[in-house]
Amino acid sequence: MQQCEYGEVKLDESAVLWSAPERERAGRPLLVLLHGYGSHEGDLFSMSPALPLEPVIASVRAPIAESGGWAWWSRQASPAGEPAADTVDEAARAVIDWLDSVSSGAVSLLGFSQGGALALQLLRLDPERFAATVSLSGFIASAEHPGDARLAEVKPAVFWGRGTDDPIIPSQAIDRTAEWIPAHTTATIRTYEGIGHSISTPELAEFSGFLRSHG
Repeated sequence: MQQCEYGEVKLDESAVLWSAPERERAGRPLLVLLHGYGSHEGDLFSMSPALPLEPVIASVRAPIAESGGWAWWSRQASPAGEPAADTVDEAARAVIDWLDSVSSGAVSLLGFSQGGALALQLLRLDPERFAATVSLSGFIASAEHPGDARLAEVKPAVFWGRGTDDPIIPSQAIDRTAEWIPAHTTATIRTYEGIGHSISTPELAEFSGFLRSHG
């Protein structure tokens, strides 16, 4: 993603990492990877060998250069776990705009941390679009959103996984998400004892199985 005019962001298509060349993507489902704060498109892409083989994987880059990597929204402008709703919507709309240009078939989402929060926000903007959504160490950005009513009717499949010893995501954001997810999605919720702000091997196995079942 690259920043354009003030208040607008746009996906940097040249930064997208694909698991297959364009000639091999037609007719296949798409799995979009959304990295965390201060990271990059190559981070989650390294898990590709452990992910389902059928979907084409596309790992995208966030729009804001910050903390030695990239961010979907600036942490300098908002407290951890409490981003401004309009900035989260802005990032989600940019991803949807990019999706409109690259895929008309089934799409699933896999996001970590800030990317996990973005994945849940994408459901609010387009509740019926995504076959499966995985939010790892993520959170719902705000308690209420105009898209929530429709989302609660559709109840798409969501996997929410987190470590019990995560020092990064504030407890209020976790509590808000624990209440929101079952009310708005068909939820698979997993916690991993003794795990911090990271993805454990058991978690990788579980959400990969979830994607195979729902993607």
